[in-house]
Amino acid sequence: MSALSGSFPSRTVTELQELQRQGRLQVATAAAYRALVAEQGLEQAYRHTHVVVASGAEFTGQASLLLQLGPTDPPMRIRRFRLGPAEGQGGHGNTDLLLPLGQGGALALEALLRGETLPFSASGSGGPQQPRLELETQLNLEQIGAGRLLLHRGVVENGVVAVSSREGLTPTPWGPVLGPWVSALYSCGGAGSIGLTMPGLTALGPGSPLLVAGGLGWVSGAGSGHNPAVKRDGAGQALSPGASAAVEVDLHGLNPRWLRATRLGEGDTGLLVALAAPVPLLDGDGARLAAMGDSQLEAPVLDYGVPRRVRPSFGRASYSALHSGQLQVEERPLSCAPAHSPRLAAEIAAELVEQLQSGRFPLRPPLAPLPKRTALQPLD
Repeated sequence: MSALSGSFPSRTVTELQELQRQGRLQVATAAAYRALVAEQGLEQAYRHTHVVVASGAEFTGQASLLLQLGPTDPPMRIRRFRLGPAEGQGGHGNTDLLLPLGQGGALALEALLRGETLPFSASGSGGPQQPRLELETQLNLEQIGAGRLLLHRGVVENGVVAVSSREGLTPTPWGPVLGPWVSALYSCGGAGSIGLTMPGLTALGPGSPLLVAGGLGWVSGAGSGHNPAVKRDGAGQALSPGASAAVEVDLHGLNPRWLRATRLGEGDTGLLVALAAPVPLLDGDGARLAAMGDSQLEAPVLDYGVPRRVRPSFGRASYSALHSGQLQVEERPLSCAPAHSPRLAAEIAAELVEQLQSGRFPLRPPLAPLPKRTALQPLD
C-alpha cells in the first residue's frame, strides 16, 4: 500500500487488482460495511475492506432495447415494427431495431426473458436492394441474433420524493401518488445506493463495469439529465438528482430474476432493474462517504401535482424518515413507499460481492471520468 493519509493507508486500483488476482480482496456490501464501521470504528473497517458494493433496483421508463435480427429473403429494410405489445422503429440498418421500453417494450422484454415467443410484424420502405414491404412471423430470445438493453439514466446520484397537492391520483415517473397530501413515493434507496455511496459517481465513467440484472454491463457515458453541478451538502453529497450515467448490457446476459416490467398508468410501462457497482475504498475520504447512513442523507420533496419544469419544493426528507413509512410535509402526515425494490438491491449486491471475491467480475477504473458539463439544458 502507499503512504499514509492520516491513519488511513491510501490505495490504488492497481493494488486492489493484484489482491483480487491473489484471492485476497476483501469485499463487503454497503450495509455490511456500515455495520462494521459501527462495530469497529471507521479506521478498522477501512483496513478490513478494500471494496464496497453499492446497489439499487429502481423503476425507469428511460430505457430502450436495441435488437439486431438476421436478414430476410427477399431483403427488407424495416422502418416500423410491432413485437408483442410494443411498437418500435427501424432504419438504423436493414434489420437493426430500436424498441422504447416505455410503451409496452418493458412487457415485451420481460416476456422474451421468460422464454415466451411473441408475434412480430414489420413494414419496410421498399427499394431495388430491399424490395420486401411486409413481414409477419414469431420471435423468441434465441431467434434474436444480438441485442442490448440501454438504460439512458441507469445510475443517478440521488432521488426525489414525489407528492401531490392535486385532488385524486397524480401520475409520476415511478407510479401514481394520491393527493392532496396523502401519499408519497421515493425513488432512491438512500444509504447503500450507488450514487450516495460514491458522490459525483467519481468511480464511474465510460467502460466502468457494473452487474446489471445478472449480466456484465458497462457505463457508456453521461446519462440523461446528467447534472454534476447540483447543490451539495458539506460532505459533498448531492441534495437532489445529480450526476447520471448511461448503462448498457447484453440482452442475452440478463436474468429475469433481477428485472421486472411494470405498468405506470396512461399506457406507460416501466422497468425495474437491479444494478450493483464496486466502489473501491482508496482513502479515508472515500471510506467516510461510503459509511454515511440514512439519517445523514436527504432527498428533495417535490410536488408533482403542479406540471412545471421546476416543481414546487417542500424541503428535504431524510432517508431514515422515508424508510419509516411516514413523512411530514408542512405538518401534514403522509404515508410513503419506496419506488424501488430493497430486496432485489440486496440480492444483487450479495451476488457482486461473491463475483468480485472469486475474480469472476472485473475490477477496473473507467477509461475516462464522466463529463463535468451538465446535460440538463432546459428548452424554452
